[in-house]
Amino acid sequence: MQKMKRKAFWLCAVLALLMCSTAKAQQTAAQRPRVGLVLGGGGAKGAAEVGALKVIEEAGIPIDYIAGTSIGSIVGGLYAVGWRAAALDSMFRSQEWLSLLGDRDKDEGDKMISHKDGVTYVFGFPVSRRGSKNADVLVGALNGDHVVELLQQMTGCPDSVSFDSLPIPFRCVATDVNRPEEVVIGSGNLPHAMRASMAIPGAFKPVRSGKRLLIDGGAMNNLPVDVVKQMGADIVIAIDLSQEEKKPRDFSLKDSFGIGGWMDWLFSRPDIEKYEHNRKSADICINPRLGSYGVTSFNKDAVCAMICLGEHAARQHWDELIALKERLKR
Repeated sequence: MQKMKRKAFWLCAVLALLMCSTAKAQQTAAQRPRVGLVLGGGGAKGAAEVGALKVIEEAGIPIDYIAGTSIGSIVGGLYAVGWRAAALDSMFRSQEWLSLLGDRDKDEGDKMISHKDGVTYVFGFPVSRRGSKNADVLVGALNGDHVVELLQQMTGCPDSVSFDSLPIPFRCVATDVNRPEEVVIGSGNLPHAMRASMAIPGAFKPVRSGKRLLIDGGAMNNLPVDVVKQMGADIVIAIDLSQEEKKPRDFSLKDSFGIGGWMDWLFSRPDIEKYEHNRKSADICINPRLGSYGVTSFNKDAVCAMICLGEHAARQHWDELIALKERLKR
């Protein structure tokens, strides 16, 4: 009887210690700083973000929140639903970007000019949709239908969802062309939100969202560090695709609404004050140096090279990443 009492006592003691240990571990996890990942815009240069993500994963940094703009919203949205760097690497390298972005119809690709369902094609690329059920008076050469189809397949998200319910909470940034003002999207159709965030003026048609007409978020906030902090991030890792120092310049917002003006406005980032503040607010800012590669460098060789350059840039911050990992442990 005495032995049984002693065994019961020690069993209770062990269980109590285990419960205390588990509770302490849960409390520690709940109290550790939350890490936000910010992915900037930059067209084809987004391939470098994939390379940088490889190193962040290798360092073992947990990501709690993601905010992205333009191509950063594509990479970020896919990462938020569960795609990791290795899979994104394969997707970027194997994708036929010209056909994807240009909505090319492969069945019409061997014909110089063809017509199908009210659409006129030149070597498979749609150049006119008069008479088509997809006809649209909005300014922009490309509908981006193939992009949306691919994102629907890759995200597997239903028609409407809260982006807080994704494996990693996510926000993407677009611009309301009619105001103009920044629009932070945190719910709705995820592929359409990502498509709106990358709607480069003049290249892609805007995306209708209620009364709003949305275009590329880079026009207002190309490195949304402030957005991920509003989500709850204590520490921010930003991947900035800018390749040169941005200087404020005088321009008329009224005059910038032509196609040329919007393109110039988008890629020169007039909202310099916000960009500079966001860049300085990031705890770790990875800025790959991409040389002559630019927003339209979607050929396979360029994509592969930029992935490697992104990885190289992130490795320059290896000590900072490991220090962050140790800080999170403590």
